[in-house]
Amino acid sequence: MNDKVQADTLTVTPPGTEPAPQEPAEEQVSTFRLVATLGVAGVLAGLLIAMVNQHTSPIIEAYRAEQLRLAVYEVLPEATGYTTYYLVDGALSPTLPAGAKESEYKRVYAGYDEAGEPVGVALSRGESGFQDVILVIFGFDPAEGTLSGMKVLESKETPGLGDKIFKDQPWVDQFFAGPQTPLVPVKPGAGKGAPGEIDTITGATISTKAVIAIINNAIEEWKPVLEQGIPQEEAQP
Repeated sequence: MNDKVQADTLTVTPPGTEPAPQEPAEEQVSTFRLVATLGVAGVLAGLLIAMVNQHTSPIIEAYRAEQLRLAVYEVLPEATGYTTYYLVDGALSPTLPAGAKESEYKRVYAGYDEAGEPVGVALSRGESGFQDVILVIFGFDPAEGTLSGMKVLESKETPGLGDKIFKDQPWVDQFFAGPQTPLVPVKPGAGKGAPGEIDTITGATISTKAVIAIINNAIEEWKPVLEQGIPQEEAQP
């Protein structure tokens, strides 16, 4: 019987010759697996963002509330307490309708001194400046029509120029000197001594005029409401 021996074919590499590199086999990745992987990654990223937001949102809101509280006292220097009033159906109310969201209602902060006497109201308003929205809070005496202070709460104005609306202390101090409203912007040194004149800042004229316009517009908007009088409520410390 003849035995048949089947030999494997061998590739012989001559001495001193590098073996030819073998090309890796192409790995076939299915479209379904790729989409599924991306989908899972997206879900995990979304969950992570939601968890971080859920954790940080209360902290951010508490910080903003505290900064607002401090700002009210800053622009109402004589106040030792204040009460928050919401604009409900054209009138001031210390409470909101049942189920209403606080963020959907405009509000004023009525300040009182140690004897419980009113010292003015703090109003806030935001409008477009040179770069973005400028949010301002200011103290106002409705009876006298004068200001008692101003503070920029939020601003993205140009560093070194527009940011002078809150960094240039002499300019800010003008609003604490009891100017009469409506305010009138004037070039530095060009004023005539009128009670409502506010010097603008050279190089930041647009931003400074924006702050002045915000204050004038806020007073014009709130004037009919404030003329109705402010309800007497116990001030918050």
